[in-house]
Amino acid sequence: MKNIILTADRPTGRLHIGHYVGTLRNRVRLQNEGNYDEFIVMIADAQALTDNASNPKKVRDNVTEVMLDYLAVGLDPKKITFCIQSMVPALPELTAYYMNLVTLPRLLRNPTVKSEIKQKEFDNDKNGIPVGFANYPISQAADITAFDANIIPVGEDQEPMLEQTREIVRSFNRIYNTDILTECKAVLPQIESCYRLPGTDGSSKMSKSLGNCIYLADEENEIKKKINSILTFPRNVEDPGIVEDNVLFIYLEAFATDEYFEKYYPEYKNLDELKEAYKKGGIGDGIIKKFLNSVMQDTIRPIRERRKEYEKRIPEVLEYLKEGTEKCIKMSDNKLKEVKKVIAIDYFDNDSFLKEQIKKYNN
Repeated sequence: MKNIILTADRPTGRLHIGHYVGTLRNRVRLQNEGNYDEFIVMIADAQALTDNASNPKKVRDNVTEVMLDYLAVGLDPKKITFCIQSMVPALPELTAYYMNLVTLPRLLRNPTVKSEIKQKEFDNDKNGIPVGFANYPISQAADITAFDANIIPVGEDQEPMLEQTREIVRSFNRIYNTDILTECKAVLPQIESCYRLPGTDGSSKMSKSLGNCIYLADEENEIKKKINSILTFPRNVEDPGIVEDNVLFIYLEAFATDEYFEKYYPEYKNLDELKEAYKKGGIGDGIIKKFLNSVMQDTIRPIRERRKEYEKRIPEVLEYLKEGTEKCIKMSDNKLKEVKKVIAIDYFDNDSFLKEQIKKYNN
């Protein structure tokens, strides 16, 4: 079996450090390891429209922003196939067929869907939950199976979505007595604290819509300002510090390798030593923020600089996206033909339907 990697992001804004530790860093690692036959990165604009239907310009404008962030973090167009979801016709058609395999209550029980519905505060008494939004797990299953993808780098919050995809694959293969759909598995961040990076405001998740993000394109002064704004537990400097659920230390777990301590905080060899000292008291949060700022500046600076270089080459950037989309159209069309053949709705792809009907009506 081939190893086909697929992953995607909604173009509703620039990407942030939550995306970076949640999946982008893993994508670059997988790309550089090279243990795959195909690597597809999708800009999920159709999915973004499910809760931005009244503002399509927001989605359109951010397609290029996301593509620039992809290239800036080190995704290589020579190794990666980039595509735009809405331009691949097979995807909504596959979604339509898979919709018959899932009940509405099952969709709404999906933990990720429930969480997103709560966060977006859809008003059931007025507009309610858009069908397209509730349908997202099925649409994602179409994205994955259209390319026979079996390796999906995602954040921890997306695992329920992948389980729904696996359920659809099993149902389809069982009902139609086939094995043409492949089950997928998640590749989660290697550091547990990166599963769901909290926002700078202490919210459980960094989110563009909540405005609590540090973006990969942020300038130095913006990064410093956002880090200094992070709320910490009130205490006197000499009091013991609280590490658990401390946003500063969660960020340090995600980014601060031993090399950063040697460079910026040589009093401690690593994060474990700093944590122990902090818990004893005597270290102010201002010092921790200063160290974290140095770490984040070093992390984001090369990404931001690469992004600025690509911003000067927009025609080239969009050509990568155009060529990749055309390739994905062909790949997914082949899978769609397989699916329609198994369901027996490939009426005019060959003469079998004609022969059946002639036999039926001539006898």
